[in-house]
Amino acid sequence: MADFHETGKKGEQIAVKYLSGKGFHILEQNWRSGSNEIDIIAQQNDIIVIVEVKTRRTNYFGEPEEFVNKTKQKLLVKAANTYVLKNNLENEVRFDIVSVLFKGNEYAINHIEDAFYPAIS
Repeated sequence: MADFHETGKKGEQIAVKYLSGKGFHILEQNWRSGSNEIDIIAQQNDIIVIVEVKTRRTNYFGEPEEFVNKTKQKLLVKAANTYVLKNNLENEVRFDIVSVLFKGNEYAINHIEDAFYPAIS
């Protein structure tokens, strides 16, 4: 497996541990709807939280969370809609980003709640 895939998987594991430690209940990991994927689906109180995890070994090209562009946001919203409908949920949905930036064997986590809102088309 390519090094960046390993880095991404490590970042997702760190994010799950971090969110669980903050009281989030992890419902799904790497949930797929067609070609769309949601890294983590969690619940915090009555809110369904869709979490995109971005992991990098350097911030030379920008902070990890900066790579969640409008196209990625639209794909996440589409997948979240499918998840909510498929599971017949009526909960509020929130979109968070957890970025993990490695610095050697250490890492920094940045959790951005309400990172973006679904665009109204």
